[in-house]
Amino acid sequence: MAQAGQLGGLANIGKIPELKSRILFTLAMLIVYRMGAHIPVPGIDASMLAQFFSQAQGSLLGMFDMFSGGALSRLTIFALGIMPYISAAIILQLMTVVSPKLEQLKKEGEAGRRKITQYTRYGTVFLACFQAIGMSIGLESFSVAGQSVVLDPGLQFRAITAITLVTGTIFLMWVGEQVTERGIGNGISMIIFAGIVAGLPSAIGGTLELARTGEYSAFTVLGLFAMAIAVTGVVVWFERAQRRIPIQYAKRQVGNRLYGGQSSFLPLKVNTAGVIPPIFASSLILLPATFAQFTKGSEGFSWLGDLSAILSPGAWLYMTIFTALIVFFCFFYTAIVFNPKDTSDNLKKNGGFIPGIRPGQKTADYIDAVLTRITVVGAAYVTLVCLLPQYLISELSVPFYFGGTSLLIVVVVTMDTMSQIQSHLMSHQYEGLMKQARLKTSR
Repeated sequence: MAQAGQLGGLANIGKIPELKSRILFTLAMLIVYRMGAHIPVPGIDASMLAQFFSQAQGSLLGMFDMFSGGALSRLTIFALGIMPYISAAIILQLMTVVSPKLEQLKKEGEAGRRKITQYTRYGTVFLACFQAIGMSIGLESFSVAGQSVVLDPGLQFRAITAITLVTGTIFLMWVGEQVTERGIGNGISMIIFAGIVAGLPSAIGGTLELARTGEYSAFTVLGLFAMAIAVTGVVVWFERAQRRIPIQYAKRQVGNRLYGGQSSFLPLKVNTAGVIPPIFASSLILLPATFAQFTKGSEGFSWLGDLSAILSPGAWLYMTIFTALIVFFCFFYTAIVFNPKDTSDNLKKNGGFIPGIRPGQKTADYIDAVLTRITVVGAAYVTLVCLLPQYLISELSVPFYFGGTSLLIVVVVTMDTMSQIQSHLMSHQYEGLMKQARLKTSR
């Protein structure tokens, strides 16, 4: 019944002008992004580049290409994707913990948020320049069967490539911010989501083709799809899982009337951080590893070849660092988005308390302890979802799109977007009820 009601509500999207315009704006921005992902950087031999990236499937370059929606393998204007922006956002969030000035800006509300966003943009430009220069230098060393990927190497090629890639990243940053403000969902997550989904049909078709040619048995292919469905089910279940702390509100008398006395609960999500930990962890790993991959053949950077090898997906160092980063960002981002002290103070102001727990600091400590325990479970769930399928896939050498990280991002972003659409539908229903009530009152 609930599902039928949700489907009936979704059918009314076209009747709400604001929601319709938001969805159309989001789709338009994603179409622009996908169009840009097919505009190549000048001076590249596309056929040689395609052959080179066909050999890089399952490596860090293949993972970066997945997040960029295939823009890297085609070396388009959006080849760097949105990862420099994410890396800059991570650095700024980490600095707010150690820098009193940034911490004060964070507490200043909207004005402080705009200032931190401006710093994030500056950091994005710096990191994009760093990656673009490294990529332009490294491309000149790429060759397939003795033929260079770059048609005319030199300073002019490096300058044009670096400027083009940095400009593409800045434009994607603007698109993400516009989608967040004027569209549906988080703009940055939607860009990553669109990039992953764009590659799913070709990855599924490639897997079926491998089964048709006999490289994989039908049992193996069915096992892969079953694993993808199972991971999707696990993600949906955990993303909806909550720890509900009972809340009791004290009775208070106002005039001759008695208010309060009802009971409620405080919902704490098992995975409060959502899809942020794997995105942040992937971004931090990809930033140095991609630079190492592109410059390992250049003069003076030969040692980076060993670094890119040990940081490839499936390698023990990659798995260890990736796990540590996921766990760290699960706790770090949870601490940013949820403050037990503020929650305790709000409960105390409204006359609410947890049965058996004193209001004030004791309540804050209790909520913090519960949140820490469920975050341990959430971090373990995110780590297993991201690493277990990836480990199995690295052993079977199948397309990287069936990895746990990509499925987690797709499922969580879809659920968050649907929740926002449902919120708009519910607010529209409430507005309709309020109008009807005012009409009845006036009559």
